[in-house]
Amino acid sequence: MTDAPIDATATDTDADEADEAADRKVVEQEQAEIKDFVKGLSADDIKSGNWFTKLAAHAMNAYTEKVDWQYFQDRYAGVPADAIVDQRIKMAARYAALEGGLSAGAYTATVATTIGSLGGASPATVPAAAATLMADVAFITRLQLRLAYDISVLYRVPVDVHDPDDLWKLIRVALTIKSGEAANKITAKVVPPLVRPLVKRFYSKSVLAAGKALPVVGKHLLQRNVIKIGIPLVGVPLAVLLNRYTTLLAGRHAQAVFRNKARVIELAEGISERSRHPELMLWVAWLVIRAKENAKIADDEALLMRHLVRVVRERHEVVDEQLAHVVDLDPAEVWKRVDAEPGDLSDVLDAAERVATVDGDVTSREKAVLKELRERCRRG
Repeated sequence: MTDAPIDATATDTDADEADEAADRKVVEQEQAEIKDFVKGLSADDIKSGNWFTKLAAHAMNAYTEKVDWQYFQDRYAGVPADAIVDQRIKMAARYAALEGGLSAGAYTATVATTIGSLGGASPATVPAAAATLMADVAFITRLQLRLAYDISVLYRVPVDVHDPDDLWKLIRVALTIKSGEAANKITAKVVPPLVRPLVKRFYSKSVLAAGKALPVVGKHLLQRNVIKIGIPLVGVPLAVLLNRYTTLLAGRHAQAVFRNKARVIELAEGISERSRHPELMLWVAWLVIRAKENAKIADDEALLMRHLVRVVRERHEVVDEQLAHVVDLDPAEVWKRVDAEPGDLSDVLDAAERVATVDGDVTSREKAVLKELRERCRRG
């Protein structure tokens, strides 16, 4: 996401006007880039959804080479990640609103009638209408992809856009695919009542069950964004608000996802740093995680265990092949290891208590494991 230049010598009023002018200039420049990109698309690209595959490469390849942790350190040295993320989300929302105002004037009742509700199929027969819609959709899509990537970098959660799995994770987070319900949960908190029904309708069909097929995502996005064409008679302000708030929601969703990952990674690093018994700690951590009533491992627990193993390997040079090959964990085996370890095991107990809370409330079975561990540590 391109940053607008800042004039440090301007007064408050002048600065506001200068900021708006700078933002508008950035949006117009990026809009021109997107229009050039759209000109290079064929009617079949639009109809098939292949436009999204091309946009993903166009949006991310060069961008990720330039934007890394050092990029943000040079601009926000010493500022906590949460503060920077908040500013990036607000900036993206401003850009989206400005672009919405510039694009909405091009939407006409004729275009809305021609494209209709199918979105993905009709534009192939109406090049002018398709160009109008595609420029808007491509701009917002690229903006939200880059915003999600920025947030991942700021929380130091690595995303390799050249890795298909990582790219798909980024796409799902940025565009709230399979997470429309997550966006809807925070709608009431940040979206004004006037726009709320429109935003809910925008996300109402956001679930995709097509694996990692990017063309399917392209069709989905085009159909989802057609809602903006249906409101030209209501006026430009509503298009501006829809662009702004869908980008705001996408940013908040990305923040929630990557911040949580960062929290779990930070927890793993803290546990490892305090551990005097890294190998035993891993066995006890896995016992706590496997203590659930339904034996289902939460995403946060799986992430924590993966990073605990990684950090212990890197920091303590401990690799436990026996634990790696365990399928059904026998608690007696863990208690045997605990009893065999002499000395103070308070670090192991502390790690177990932290592991138990990683995914929220501590269950009755987790409490039972912690109680047993406490008693054995006291005896030791």
